[in-house]
Amino acid sequence: MFQEGDPAQLPILCIMWSMKTTRAVKRGRVFDPHQTARAEALAGVPLASFWQRAAAFIIDFIIVLAVYVPFEMLRQYFLLASTHRPVHIAMNFSLHNLGDLVFFVVYAGFSVWWTDGLTVGKRLLGIRVVSLVHAKITLWQSVERALGYGASALEGGFGFIQFFIHRNHRCVHDRIAETIVVKDIFKDAVKNASQQPAPNASTSGHRSPSAV
Repeated sequence: MFQEGDPAQLPILCIMWSMKTTRAVKRGRVFDPHQTARAEALAGVPLASFWQRAAAFIIDFIIVLAVYVPFEMLRQYFLLASTHRPVHIAMNFSLHNLGDLVFFVVYAGFSVWWTDGLTVGKRLLGIRVVSLVHAKITLWQSVERALGYGASALEGGFGFIQFFIHRNHRCVHDRIAETIVVKDIFKDAVKNASQQPAPNASTSGHRSPSAV
């Protein structure tokens, strides 16, 4: 049907290529570099150190236990007392337990969402969780990030060790939720980042924090 080298067929071939590309886009088969204006605007913002993040996590975990232990003791006491069984309270907090996991996600997820990136530990350490795709971190991102701690803990905590490997110091749960952790002393710059136009990739030497 088509003869090789015939210039008259070039418009037809272009149309066919355009139609094929359009179908591929609709089917989601075309690579999206996913460089958001928000991520570009955050270029150059100082990132939190590993020890700041680790200390904040330990503080938050202690707070979770401080709330969980009396709550669980009361729950077990009233449950055993109501069934007239001997009162023997056993404490075993584990993220493998669904109830304990929900307790942790409620704290870590909702506190990050409600305060726009801050938990008590992060506030004390002067750091903040920042979204790479939204001006304010969303509820789903916060919950997704809290659940992502489980993924970071797999394989002996290698997901946390990736902080030292990833160019933007992102652990697995950071990449799952599309977030970074920055020093909160620059919160004004972070807050205004979404209101500024993204730097031109051809004139700026900065790379996006979302780049791997």
